[in-house]
Amino acid sequence: MLAMWGLLIVIIFMVLIMTKRTTPFTALVLSPIVIALFAGFANDIGDFALTGVKGVASTVVMLMFAILFFGLMLTAGLFDPLIHFILRVVKGDPLKVLVGTAILASAVSVDGDGSTTTMIVCSAMIPVYKRLNMKMMDLAVIIILANSIMNLLPWGGPTARIIAALKVDEGDLLRRILPGMLIAIVWVIVVSIIRGLSERKRLGIIELSDEEINSFRAVGAITKDDQEALKRPKLIWINLALTVIVMVYLIFGGMWIIPDIPSAIIFEVAFAIALLINYRKLSDQREIIEEHGANVMHVITMVLAAGIFMGILNESGMSEAMGQWLGSAVPASWGNHWALVTALASVPGTFALSNDAFYLGVLPILAQTGTQYGFTPMEIGVASTTGQAFHLLSPLVGFIYLLLHLTGVDMGTWQRKSAKWAIGTFVIFLISIATFGGVRL
Repeated sequence: MLAMWGLLIVIIFMVLIMTKRTTPFTALVLSPIVIALFAGFANDIGDFALTGVKGVASTVVMLMFAILFFGLMLTAGLFDPLIHFILRVVKGDPLKVLVGTAILASAVSVDGDGSTTTMIVCSAMIPVYKRLNMKMMDLAVIIILANSIMNLLPWGGPTARIIAALKVDEGDLLRRILPGMLIAIVWVIVVSIIRGLSERKRLGIIELSDEEINSFRAVGAITKDDQEALKRPKLIWINLALTVIVMVYLIFGGMWIIPDIPSAIIFEVAFAIALLINYRKLSDQREIIEEHGANVMHVITMVLAAGIFMGILNESGMSEAMGQWLGSAVPASWGNHWALVTALASVPGTFALSNDAFYLGVLPILAQTGTQYGFTPMEIGVASTTGQAFHLLSPLVGFIYLLLHLTGVDMGTWQRKSAKWAIGTFVIFLISIATFGGVRL
């Protein structure tokens, strides 16, 4: 019964946002509360929701200071040379812009953090897309396709959880999934070419003069005069060094001689240092915070709403019940194809559940069942990575609200368009684990 209530929450939420009956925020908050009332949890809803909000608190802090840090760097002009370089290379060609987006998003996603990827790629590419009148939907889709692949690196969320849940070797796991990741990146570039040819046909190639390129800036809501006053071209190398240090800590924290520092604290300290270096006047600091605070508020309210959604699902036992149902719903006659069953189950599993719930709760059940049919935990673990092709389309992933806010695209439409191309990623993952990963499907 609990599994039914949990599935009902997810279905109602998806219907509400796909049909645009409510905003994602409203659907995230109210759909679990209403169903929890009918399910008999009226007295516990407050505690469940608060537990969920506490669970996303560190994510909220990280996103808040990441947005402020990269927003400051955007205002200070750190990304202006990159934008000028991109404009010179692409020469007003939408095809080159989209291919460049795919390459940049894939490279930046190495850090395994979606919010960082979103901030950097959007900061560099949104001004270019606006100047060429290109579709922001393509930018949002390409970013998520690339990040969903690179998120499988060992320091990313899903792989780390597989290693912890099944006690498998991380090096062996990476070697089995890496070929599929590389081929999938090529697929993302192919998608960018397909969309780029379509945009080139629609817009043509826009000729940009050297003067126009040199005068181009990554503009925000700050007025042009104020923005120029807040530029810090003389500090660009210092700002770049600080940004590189932040990226190194995010990627390699806890390795070698680098101390392990939570990403939320890294961004908080980095923002404080960036403020001190770039803007000594309190009035300038206040303007920076007020300017980028609007982005902060929009994103963190969505993440806090997702916290309520997951809090009620998890604390009520609905999430666990859905996991057990998912693990037992497959007929035993499919045992010889249990790795394929796991791969298929990982699609709805990682979409409707958090990575923690699926990989720490459901995956051990699937792996234990798989041993009865001759599958090793490694094979089941590798098979479970394929669902990540769709995981980042889940409303339970916090940073997607930052991506949707910056690009201004509709969530339901973005999910449908992204899912269409993510099917290709999923198929590539399946073929790769069978060909290179030693998994019997």
